[in-house]
Formats: sequence, C-alpha cells, structure tokens
Amino acid sequence: MSGAGAAPRTEKIDGSGLDVVVIAGTWHEVITNGLIAGAQRVLDGSGASYRVVRVPGSFELAVAAQAAFAGGADAVVALGVIIRGGTPHFEYVSAAATDGLTRVAIDTGKPVGFGVLTLDDEAQGIDRAGFKDSKEDKGAEAAHAALATAIALRSLRG
Repeated sequence: MSGAGAAPRTEKIDGSGLDVVVIAGTWHEVITNGLIAGAQRVLDGSGASYRVVRVPGSFELAVAAQAAFAGGADAVVALGVIIRGGTPHFEYVSAAATDGLTRVAIDTGKPVGFGVLTLDDEAQGIDRAGFKDSKEDKGAEAAHAALATAIALRSLRG
C-alpha cells in the first residue's frame, strides 16, 4: 500500500467550467472500472464536464492525453493498471506510462491526474480501486488532483 493516512484530503472541489477527459486502459477491467467509477464520483460532484475514453493499455495513455489536450481539454485523468509479471515488461511499461504522462503535462502546461496503479498482484489493485471494502480510491484521488491543479493553474495565469 502507499501508506495509510499519507494521501491528502480530497474535499469537494468546484470544477465548473472545466473540460476533463478521463482516459483509461482496458487491462484488468474490474480494477480499471473501479478507478473510473471513483473518478466519475469526484467529477460528477465537481460540476466539471467530462468524458471517458478507453485505450488498449497504460502505454497508450500519454498519446491519448496529448490528443485530449490538443482537442481543448483543461485536464486529463489517466487511469491504468500494470501488474508485475515474470519479465522486465512491467518496468518498461511503468516507466513509459509515467514518463510519457509527465512529458505531456509539462509540454502542454496542463494537469494530468495520475491514476496508474503499478502492482505486484490483483489484490493490491482491488484495495486501491475504490470499491466498498477498498482501503483507497486512487481514481477519485487522480480526478481530484487534476481538478485542483487545473484550478491552481488558472489562478496562476490570471
């Protein structure tokens, strides 16, 4: 786990006027659907407009985020699940997703809520996916981070 009590409080936020794109991979559907539901709860409560776009996997999140921003999005919530296996593939995909989303955020100057879970097993994902008995709700946290950062950037830019 990422650490009990380590996450910031995610109080309701006013996202009125913001256009958000939730981009989610299709691997590990149960976990990913939990992440999407958490993001949707936050976005529904915020008043932001949003849409959900699915891509094949976490590797494709960055290019889809870049396209969302080119299409006018104010923020992106990137959701994915990468589970460690017996080959180095996990490290390559995890690094590519993280580096790619970071690059998109820096290059565009727009926020990407990072909800990509890097896990040792499916049980860790269930614990973080925001289900009734989950310990964390990483989809909700990623959506809140994207909204809060978009609002902060708007304030900074006047």
